[in-house]
Amino acid sequence: MKTEWRIFLVIAGFLLFATVLYGAWTAGESGGVEWVGTTALLLSFLLCAMCGGFFWFVSRRIDLRPEDRPDAEIADGAGEVGFFSPGSYWPFGIALSASIAGLGLVFWQFWLVGLGLLAVVFAACGLLFEYYTGTRRTAEH
Repeated sequence: MKTEWRIFLVIAGFLLFATVLYGAWTAGESGGVEWVGTTALLLSFLLCAMCGGFFWFVSRRIDLRPEDRPDAEIADGAGEVGFFSPGSYWPFGIALSASIAGLGLVFWQFWLVGLGLLAVVFAACGLLFEYYTGTRRTAEH
């Protein structure tokens, strides 16, 4: 995780520099700060700083991964990565639901936004519980 937090914090530092430079530049050019771009750069800086801080926080609490050790071999990273569904239609449902919510935002129809967000929650739950095998799973006949 050392690599990840360093990358994110370097990008965050660049974005902070770009935010200050952009704000000063637009203030000098037009007599007032252009707030949309300055705010977008500032929020991008905050997002990268938040991700970098999270990765830094996590990297202190876990053992070094093979990616973080200079003496590691390629075979050290071998093994099971996790389970990935071979064929699931739920990601398509999430994308369709998000598109419906996006169309509701475009046309400023709050009922469509609500319907789309409700469908996103339903599709995300479907994806999450697609292979659920816990104790509360309903019996299949």
